[in-house]
Amino acid sequence: MTKVPNIILVGPMGAGKTTIGRLISQSMGKEFYDLDKVIEDNAGADISWIFEKEGEDGFRRRETQALADIVQSKTQDCVLATGGGIVMREENRDILHENALVVYLYASVAQQLYRTSKSTHRPLLQTGDPRATLKKLFEVRDPLYKEVATLVIETDARHPRSVANKVLAAIKRHLNTEIIVS
Repeated sequence: MTKVPNIILVGPMGAGKTTIGRLISQSMGKEFYDLDKVIEDNAGADISWIFEKEGEDGFRRRETQALADIVQSKTQDCVLATGGGIVMREENRDILHENALVVYLYASVAQQLYRTSKSTHRPLLQTGDPRATLKKLFEVRDPLYKEVATLVIETDARHPRSVANKVLAAIKRHLNTEIIVS
């Protein structure tokens, strides 16, 4: 059996990265990490506070450091759910390319809006027009998610367990394909 590399989930807010990541980690017997939670634990403060005090740039620096620390110290043993903006820094995209099987959980803007509509802990959505914000973010980030992704799985109108099963099946197919090719 092939050793399964670290699994890193990328995608927009509301794609289900944390929920699906937990389900995948349980199924695979791997440790689960939510990068935003790791950043909060390291900072001793929540994401909103970090954005308020350090701005998005300060948060992104913390995000890069946390990503590098996890990927380098947890080789081959984790499922990591990242924040929606992880792909915005080239350094992060390089880390993602080198160290994991990256799964892009695709969610349409309409689905993102539906899933995040009641959330009060997403600093980038604290605007007068969350739909416009999500649309703008999607236009910039979607090509970057696709750039780093090993696999792309659509999440719209699907139950988290169903998406997790799709991800697990896609990983299995991908690794079998790799074994045959090599």
